[in-house]
Amino acid sequence: MLNEAKLQGRNLKCRPKPRSTSRGRDKIMILHYHSTETAVLRVLSDIFEALDRGDWAALTLLDLSAAFDTVDHTTLIRRLQISYGFNDVVLSWFSSYLRDRSQYVRCSNSCSMPSVLLCGVPQGSVLGPILFLLYTADLMKLITANGLRPHIYADDTQIYGFCAPTATQALLDQVAACISDVSSWMKSNRLQLNTDKTEALWCVPARHQHLIPSSPLSVCSDNVVPSKHVRDLGIYIDSDMSMRTHVARTVSSCFAALRQIKSIQRSVSQPVLLSLISSLVLARLDYGSTVLTGISRQLMDRLQSVLNAAARLIYSRRKYDRVTPLLKELHWLRIPERLKFRLAVLVFKCRNKTAPQYLADDLQWAADDSARTRLRSASLNKLVMRRSRLSTAGDRAFGVAAPRLWNGLPACVTSARTLPTFKKHLKTHLFSLSFTP
Repeated sequence: MLNEAKLQGRNLKCRPKPRSTSRGRDKIMILHYHSTETAVLRVLSDIFEALDRGDWAALTLLDLSAAFDTVDHTTLIRRLQISYGFNDVVLSWFSSYLRDRSQYVRCSNSCSMPSVLLCGVPQGSVLGPILFLLYTADLMKLITANGLRPHIYADDTQIYGFCAPTATQALLDQVAACISDVSSWMKSNRLQLNTDKTEALWCVPARHQHLIPSSPLSVCSDNVVPSKHVRDLGIYIDSDMSMRTHVARTVSSCFAALRQIKSIQRSVSQPVLLSLISSLVLARLDYGSTVLTGISRQLMDRLQSVLNAAARLIYSRRKYDRVTPLLKELHWLRIPERLKFRLAVLVFKCRNKTAPQYLADDLQWAADDSARTRLRSASLNKLVMRRSRLSTAGDRAFGVAAPRLWNGLPACVTSARTLPTFKKHLKTHLFSLSFTP
């Protein structure tokens, strides 16, 4: 279930309130409303803020080999008991759930002999991902103890740190020491770090790309050479933070889907055609759009070309026919407003506690600031604006871009009580901006 959500980039929505286990010496909270997109947004926002300060950032993506299949049952049960205070009947439930499972291979009418599973948590289940998170929770403390920042989404681990441009070798050594500790911890817990899929990236301003260190990162017994771009939870990140590779890959996959849909255009009705485009093209176009704030106009135009081609395909128009009437008829926002829509919705969710807390913490409401209680902004549902130095870095951080967008929205939009009402008013507002003569 979690793996499928990772592939599709869907939000993992269960219940509206978090559940926590506070017994024992450790405490962990299972939070809802997290997604692969919000995870990458958090990491990129931290990196943008570092670049705005004049620092450089090093990002390392770790991958586990068959992570869900290698969880040791005995170690997990002991951790549930000692770290989280599970005992008696509850512990017996988990023990019964994990043990005495078997698997076999079936081909046509032939089946192999059943084999008892001695490790692993059931994938495709609700408990599987939660048990894996409980099993690997200590990994966060280990990375933090090494002076680096972690962000973990299921079995994908992101480790990043910052340094002055003159201290890159010290940061590289620090990351290598952290990964060595992580590898040792994984071995002691019967997990295996996949060095072949480990990636490293230096995040440096475009004008300093020629100064990026070429020294490889030592990962266990292997050396990992820093890449020009990496793929993090389905979103491509460039070393210069331009997001050029992500846009190029997105546009390429969208046009590939459009070509396949066009081949069956005459065999389906227009509603079916619109449904196919929404699920196979627009969904790809929207995934990761909250991290595209501040990209160049050229990249915006490339994304807009996908929308234009999709609209022409629905109405069977030629390549050079005017597309604006078609977009209006479909009620599709242009790309700049489409990105604003997604970001504004995320701010609304932060305000209503239906977004990850690590994003909500980046926003400060004027009404909550004691120094602003007498100001007009405190009664207008405004956010406190943060300062930044660079439009290419600091302005793109979530804590800067989100308040700037939110405070520019009319009161009739930001005062909406429910998400459907907010989306309706927001789209109406952005639609008028998108197609203003």
